[in-house]
Amino acid sequence: MILNEIAIQLDLAAKNAKAIVQISQSERISEEQAYEIQRLSLEERYARGEKFVGLKLGFTSFAKMEQMGVHDMIWGRLTDAMWYKSGSEMDLSAFIHPRAEPEIAFLLKKDLDREISLDEIPEYIQACAPAIEIIDSRYENFKFSLEDVIADNCSSSAFVVGAWQPLPTSLNGLDIALMFDTEVREQDRSDAILDNPYLSVCNASRLAVKYNQPFKAGDILLAGAATPAVFIEINKKITAKVSKLGSCTIISK
Repeated sequence: MILNEIAIQLDLAAKNAKAIVQISQSERISEEQAYEIQRLSLEERYARGEKFVGLKLGFTSFAKMEQMGVHDMIWGRLTDAMWYKSGSEMDLSAFIHPRAEPEIAFLLKKDLDREISLDEIPEYIQACAPAIEIIDSRYENFKFSLEDVIADNCSSSAFVVGAWQPLPTSLNGLDIALMFDTEVREQDRSDAILDNPYLSVCNASRLAVKYNQPFKAGDILLAGAATPAVFIEINKKITAKVSKLGSCTIISK
């Protein structure tokens, strides 16, 4: 099967909310080929009128990287159709087996066309905010290889961003919680994101350049999950709270 055929298959699985068998069950693809499938699959979305609005990182926990046997984080693309306003409703019939993760989002101040250092972040990042990412693998039983998940846009499905806040000197030591209604389902500290969430910006700049993905002023970066993902049930108010940054919500219907 050629890469474009796989890309179309994955796009249709997401569009129709219908799971497919893992690619790796029948095809051997490299990590580079998986990213090319991801790019081609997103081209199908762009052709329907969706617009690129940013990037998301995955495997931003060093423990998770070790567990998965990988040496680098993975990344996916975000579109405007994935973006839900905080407090809005989300129809679960549009997803296969969605899960929620609490994150921190960043807003780009200027184009990122090279890898930057921590010291340069205030020059390139305008603001940060609490966020929720909704991941939804297009594979049966939410099971996949590394190449499978990369090809599937790293399970990118939807996201919510709270009110933008000025950049603090440090984002370390912040309490992060994921709540369903009034129940805390997962919680951790911001240090779970690469030991320093600002490092996600540096890594995103490196990966965007490596894979020739334009990353421009006004685009968004989701820094990566601070906790394990939680399966979403119907009729739940899902809240991500980040100390000092506030909260954002989405309601499952």
